[in-house]
Amino acid sequence: MPTYTAPGVYVEEVPSSQKVLSAAPTAVAAFVGFTEKAPTDDPSDPQGVAPRLVTSWTQFESLYGSFAEGCVLPLSVYGYFANGGSLAYICRIPNSEPAGEPSRRALPAADRALGEPLVIESLEPDADITIEITSVDGGADAPEGPSPFSLSVLLNGLQVESFDNLDFNAGDRNVKTVVNKTSTKIKVDVALDKTADLASQLEVLKPGLYPLQKSAAVPVPVTGRKFAGSESARNGINGLAVADEVTMVVVPDLITAATKADGSIDLNLWKAVQTALISHCEQNGNRMAVLDAPPGMNTQQIKEWRSEVAMYDSAFAALYYPWIKVENPIGVNGNSEVFIPPSGHVAGVWARTDESRGVWKAPANDTIRGVLDIERGITQNEQGLLNPIGINCIRPFGTRGIRIWGARTLASDSDWRYINVRRLFNMIESTILEGTQWAVFEPNDTALWEGVKRTLDGFLRGLWSAGALFGATADQAFYVKCDAETNPPQSIDEGKLVVEVGIAPVKPAEFVIFRISQQKQVAA
Repeated sequence: MPTYTAPGVYVEEVPSSQKVLSAAPTAVAAFVGFTEKAPTDDPSDPQGVAPRLVTSWTQFESLYGSFAEGCVLPLSVYGYFANGGSLAYICRIPNSEPAGEPSRRALPAADRALGEPLVIESLEPDADITIEITSVDGGADAPEGPSPFSLSVLLNGLQVESFDNLDFNAGDRNVKTVVNKTSTKIKVDVALDKTADLASQLEVLKPGLYPLQKSAAVPVPVTGRKFAGSESARNGINGLAVADEVTMVVVPDLITAATKADGSIDLNLWKAVQTALISHCEQNGNRMAVLDAPPGMNTQQIKEWRSEVAMYDSAFAALYYPWIKVENPIGVNGNSEVFIPPSGHVAGVWARTDESRGVWKAPANDTIRGVLDIERGITQNEQGLLNPIGINCIRPFGTRGIRIWGARTLASDSDWRYINVRRLFNMIESTILEGTQWAVFEPNDTALWEGVKRTLDGFLRGLWSAGALFGATADQAFYVKCDAETNPPQSIDEGKLVVEVGIAPVKPAEFVIFRISQQKQVAA
């Protein structure tokens, strides 16, 4: 408190006891799986396994590469952004290792008739080396014959060695003799036809940049433990704990790891990874798992798998069936279309619904962009078997397109039956957690109680006005209680501030029923 000693006017700023809460983000997805390459811009993470934020497909391509055979994640991320997603974390799982062989390349001649006269090989395995060939103008006094050239060695984009005035003659500037004697990065071999008439060739090698080609990486098996990862090591599913903003988690490449050599699916691995994903979401409490059903199952099979094998019971997970067909840009075996798990596209629809309507709107009865077809058609009666056990179906509706036709979680508790209810509470809890940090260590008296109550009341009233809460009046929609009853002397002595918040969420009209009867004429 200031001290007043001299007469005068004093102006003081008094902090307000009511703060404004800003809603926490709800549409931030995380993708765990395989990519074409690893990011190379972070020396502390050479394998690129730590979660990285991307905000567009273009940014994803620059960091992780494009579509690639054996990687479902790029197709899933592309579908996410195409359906309305704007923020995504990528958590790469290494599924291959370097071949351990030297990088190699044959350099072309300026004259095609000479073929590829120079073969270059790195001394170290899997080296990221680029060769630069530059012509050298010897001037009017230069001897007849091919012009000399310079050869530079670039390691990771930086020049580390350079050799000038090289040629293919038998003298002291012969390219093979000079480079192999002094270079610590490469060795060369001349593959030039000795009978070729070089006297008429002004340039033997074609100037330009030539990256050495690495041997194909060796695939390595990916276990459920690798998918689960470690929070301390910042990898895998559990590594997403450092990404506080994530609200949806997708593992599209589970199919890649779970496919056996004979083409069958390892359902034990499938369940193990999805169980780890659900556990991660439940422990963090602010995100949901978007799960994919195993491929190739009919209605009876997926029902039995869900009820007798998977047996998931969680409000923090939603399961979608069947798989969807999308365009395959790389075209494997001449096929330009491919079936992929729907989770990435579904996450994009969740994000689009949050943006256009709000997190309290069930992300269903909306079209999925970029989908050509579905793996298996589902009838109304068949969905009648799947919907009660929490399997959200994707169905075609003719001119209305292919739509998500389900909005349930995998919870047996009816309070958390619907996805939008769980996600609404996730958003409100995250908002309160972040927006009331100012109250910590404040004097625990009635002034603080009233300030916290006004802060929460203003935020929840705004949600009610937007249609997120059920009730004709604000009192019916929510209540905030913070007074002497919730904060008795014993609680205050323990340093606790207890606030009770009650919320009436809106729930989707899952079954729209019109009761129609015949009205008969009655004599007057």
